Amino acid sequence: MNRQHFPTTPLGRIKLFFTLFDSRWEDLTKANWVTTVYRDFSAGLIVAMTAIPMAMGFAMAMGMRPENGIIAGALACVIGRTFGGSKYQVYGPTAAFIPVIAALFAKYGPANGGAFETAHGFLIFVSIISGVILIVMGIFGFGRYAKLVPNSIIVGFTVGIAVAIALTNMEDILGIESFADLLGQDEDIKGGLFHNLSAVFRNLDKINLWSIFLGVLTFAVTKGLLRISIFIPGPVIAMGLATVLSSTLLADKGIILVKDIYGSIPNNFFVLTRPSLPILTTGVIVDIFYFVGAIVFVSGVESILCSSMADKLANNQKTPFNPDKEFFGQGMVQILTPLVQGFPCTGALARTATSIKAGAQTPLAGYFKAIIKLSMAYFLAHYLELIPMACIGGILVWVASNMIKPSEIKEIKHAGKFEFAMMVYTAVMVPVTDFLTGVLSALIIYFSVKYIYRKRGQSQVSLREQS
Repeated sequence: MNRQHFPTTPLGRIKLFFTLFDSRWEDLTKANWVTTVYRDFSAGLIVAMTAIPMAMGFAMAMGMRPENGIIAGALACVIGRTFGGSKYQVYGPTAAFIPVIAALFAKYGPANGGAFETAHGFLIFVSIISGVILIVMGIFGFGRYAKLVPNSIIVGFTVGIAVAIALTNMEDILGIESFADLLGQDEDIKGGLFHNLSAVFRNLDKINLWSIFLGVLTFAVTKGLLRISIFIPGPVIAMGLATVLSSTLLADKGIILVKDIYGSIPNNFFVLTRPSLPILTTGVIVDIFYFVGAIVFVSGVESILCSSMADKLANNQKTPFNPDKEFFGQGMVQILTPLVQGFPCTGALARTATSIKAGAQTPLAGYFKAIIKLSMAYFLAHYLELIPMACIGGILVWVASNMIKPSEIKEIKHAGKFEFAMMVYTAVMVPVTDFLTGVLSALIIYFSVKYIYRKRGQSQVSLREQS
């Protein structure tokens, strides 16, 4: 089925959006349902085991609590699989949202004299607005426009976010910020690029070598095991190994654990959280536009990229993903997930690829992933508190390293000097300034230059015709 067979009117799209059993389920038949369900369950199990440490790490890097990541990943997958436009996509916390949500919590949360509840309430508020905008965009057929974002800028902002993630998790591996927090000191290494680098040099005397050892060990074990096979839950094994070492051989080495920073991890996951607004000022209004724009951009672009990649990776020969329905599904995710202790989520490239390689064929894989993930977290909550913060940092640095793909950079380089320059510009501006400033300025420059060159080309053709 081709793209043009999807509904082309707003009313037709709305009807399709609420058709829950649509073409995404076409591979589940009476003849193969046992095999398909088994394959989807296996894929869900593999992804769930990989997703727990990653979700916790993403949440903590954003300035939130570990359980927020667990809840967000499970709930987003259920909602996205129900209302989204892709057969295969796995929804959950993603690296692209880290600088966006971290910036909100840095400004409105405890780090700046505010309260966690205030920052979370504001995040819910902007996320709901973003969700409504995404739903409207899906209804009016804006899904196809997400594909217009140049690949050079997409690769650039991915590289930039990878650098930002690595920098914002330096304190966990080095044992700097956590150590200062426990002593009641004010040093905070989570900030901009130059702030982070200068903070490292100011705190070289506080570095814990055993913390570095655990961070590097976690990174190496995760990367090594997943190179052997995607069916090996590398992050879980690495996390278990680091936790055992920190509680036995390294118990007296000053290793900071999750419970030292966040206390106990509750297993009463689903608690209603309401949106709220700080005192309305000009700055808050500007921030509303900023964060809404950032959430809409990340949701739209990353979900379309992930869906497109999933169809190619799965060699989908039947109905392709529907970009408009994907926008609608993203909108539902951004409205509902934060209301239950979660935060904005989108399609996760690495987890989607893992799910497909593990045999996923229908949205059932996403439902299984959510159920297994919550069940494991419920019974393991006490043990998750014992994970070293250095282990979380190692997992996130592994995530960051996977985001930088040499093949994509080479492809951009072969596309021309201008495309390569735009990739480099975006990659530098995202960590140096902020996510939205870097991407929007890159888009403005890109399309301005393209417009000027197109006009110049038309003028030259006109002059040749006149002569």
